[in-house]
Amino acid sequence: MSAVTRNIRLSLIAVAALIATFAAMAGPALAIEPVFQDGGAAIRGYDPVAYFTEGKPIEGSSDHSVEYNGARWHFASAANRQLFAADPAKYAPQYGGYCAWAVANNYTASIDPHAWTIKDGKLYLNFSKFVRARWAIDKSGNIAKGDVNWPVLRDGA
Repeated sequence: MSAVTRNIRLSLIAVAALIATFAAMAGPALAIEPVFQDGGAAIRGYDPVAYFTEGKPIEGSSDHSVEYNGARWHFASAANRQLFAADPAKYAPQYGGYCAWAVANNYTASIDPHAWTIKDGKLYLNFSKFVRARWAIDKSGNIAKGDVNWPVLRDGA
């Protein structure tokens, strides 16, 4: 074997070893928090039940709060807290309260509690009213994409 061939072969082995080392160090993608929180409260402290019962976002209070899915949820009233505690899956926003447009596009983003939609009995929040308008152009398609992307984003798989 010539010296050039041997050097090429050794270089290829070294490159393969480096690639294997970096691949092993990379590990799985990091999971995100399962619920979007800001200031210690889920969905910026807004009452998720109010979207359904009042048809608008209402700030909650720490006086009426409950722990669910690793987050503290605030409510405008004890009655809303009780409704949520009895059936959190009915009232909690989809995708852990992260921006529905972002999740549909395979990333996460914060939300504006005033940029919301209820579709088929489920609450979706978005980064802004502008982003909500873009998301709403194809609600069903974006929801389908979000439903596929969310478990991977949430679990870091």
